[in-house]
Amino acid sequence: MQPFINLSPKNRKLCEYVSAAVRDAGGRAYLVGGCVRDSLMGISSNDIDIEVYGIEPHKLESILGARYHIEMVGKSFGVWIVKGFDTDIAIPRKERKTGEGHKAFEVECDPFLSFESACSRRDFTINSMLYDYLDGRLIDPYGGRLDLDKRILRHTSDRFAEDPLRVLRAMQFSARFDMDVAPETVALCSKIPFENLAPERVFEEWKKLILKGVKISRGLFFLRDCRWIRYFPELAACVNCPQDPHWHPEGDVFVHTAFCMDSFAASRIGDEWEDLIVGLAVLCHDFGKPLCTKLGEDGKIHSYGHDFLGARPTVSFLERMTRQKAVIDEVVPLVERHMAILDLWRNKCGDSAIRRLAGKVKRIDRLVRVDDADRNGRPPCEPGPSPQGEWIMERANALKIKDSAPNPIIKGRHLLAFGLKPSTQFGKIISDMYEAQLDGKFCDEKSAIEYLTTYLKSFGLCENIKS
Repeated sequence: MQPFINLSPKNRKLCEYVSAAVRDAGGRAYLVGGCVRDSLMGISSNDIDIEVYGIEPHKLESILGARYHIEMVGKSFGVWIVKGFDTDIAIPRKERKTGEGHKAFEVECDPFLSFESACSRRDFTINSMLYDYLDGRLIDPYGGRLDLDKRILRHTSDRFAEDPLRVLRAMQFSARFDMDVAPETVALCSKIPFENLAPERVFEEWKKLILKGVKISRGLFFLRDCRWIRYFPELAACVNCPQDPHWHPEGDVFVHTAFCMDSFAASRIGDEWEDLIVGLAVLCHDFGKPLCTKLGEDGKIHSYGHDFLGARPTVSFLERMTRQKAVIDEVVPLVERHMAILDLWRNKCGDSAIRRLAGKVKRIDRLVRVDDADRNGRPPCEPGPSPQGEWIMERANALKIKDSAPNPIIKGRHLLAFGLKPSTQFGKIISDMYEAQLDGKFCDEKSAIEYLTTYLKSFGLCENIKS
């Protein structure tokens, strides 16, 4: 039978060698997990996992070491990394929960486990299939292919509950593959506590949601439905936070956020860092609304100042998951100023205001992406680029600041050239020069030095300058 697994030439040779050598030694090698799932979905996969049944670990190590450079990942785990390949090769193993946390397991390799027992420890049925590369046979003890065809994400067994991170894996998988989570899986997840999860593991699942999610709203709605949203209180506060139905026919702040994330997902640019920063900003952009939403005297719902009020909950949300200061420093200004483009457009503000905005958010193009997602996250309103976004991008392009803040023209070396000695005044002078630059008082080095000369003379800061 022709293999349906789509492998790179390098991985195909590895798979052919391992499969044949293991068979000749009396065992059988199977492709497992994500590469089988992805191939059935027509998705190419560079990472492959092979599970070997029927031969002892030392024999498998000898087979692998005869041709490849390998590294064992702990003897008890029975996993080998093949150097130079995105490939793990493992012996089936039994696991027994011994305490709290994802590391509290007793692990024992057993090459003679049944397929059912070996696969029972896997998270979802769609990840619990094996493929025999030699004869093209799919082994599917838990009905993963049927679930894949029906677009259902279902836990493989009750052992799912042994690692609480799997709840967040359900969040990002449902978004990545646009799948419904089975009701029994939602019910099981609702009973699993958020137990000793390392922040970096939690953040990794959120990153996958943001960078790989096709329908991110599915993941967020699942988080709400299984009640794990309570572990992310800044997001939970958005549930049932009302919005004016004229501007937000889609519903509450949480529903709006979910649809905004779908709009973001449809327009990712493929740069991981840029997509992560913008995606997080879209996710957090209305965190300030629960803090200020009120029914006004006009009978309408208002959330005045929610943009700047969103900074604090955004910081608390991100700080629990990541120590990357750069992430927080670049996301928060986008949250604080996500209304700025609309305000500038309505008031037809000049270049100075646009330069100042670029100085605050670093990249106007990021803010435009947030603004687009915010505007388009309001079904049944028709999606499309916002007029304010198109307007400010045209101005930012003309000013050459669409993807960076204006670079300061006057620097410390210019002050030294005037004979000034380094002092506490340097910072204020350079800051004043930058403010003048943003106001359009000068636009190149020549005019900047002329302006600096007048500035220094007016404050008597440079006696060497001739009148």
